[in-house]
Amino acid sequence: MIILFITLFVTWLMFSGYTEPFFIASGLISCLIAVFFAKRMNVVDEEHPVFLMPMVPFYLIWLYKEIIKSAIDVSFRVWKVEPDISPVIAWVPSSQTNDASRATYANSITLTPGTVCIDVTDNSLEVHALSHEGIDGLLEGVMDKKVTETMG
Repeated sequence: MIILFITLFVTWLMFSGYTEPFFIASGLISCLIAVFFAKRMNVVDEEHPVFLMPMVPFYLIWLYKEIIKSAIDVSFRVWKVEPDISPVIAWVPSSQTNDASRATYANSITLTPGTVCIDVTDNSLEVHALSHEGIDGLLEGVMDKKVTETMG
């Protein structure tokens, strides 16, 4: 709850730009009320905010590189005279242990051009890919491993 309060207040402070005591007090009170209601609604859990994890910047750099490589691959496949696409749907294993890391894995797949996560279960994700190579790349488990190393 403390991390949530600090996150809310720092965000409020950055976006509002007000530094007068009245506005700062109003922001503090608003953030306290928001944390109170979040606690009462049971939406505050034990997961840590992603931005506090030290490996996240390294994962994002790796993900951006994968997005660019995939975008180039999809562009070449689609712009050929005879498009080289072979759509496929498959279940990809997932080694993540909590909802936040599973969501990160599913969103990373969807952000990568040529693949879309359709469904998520406790230990696998259903993925639609533009080509068999896209699914094969996910089945190798590199992205799964990176997400697990980053998020747990």
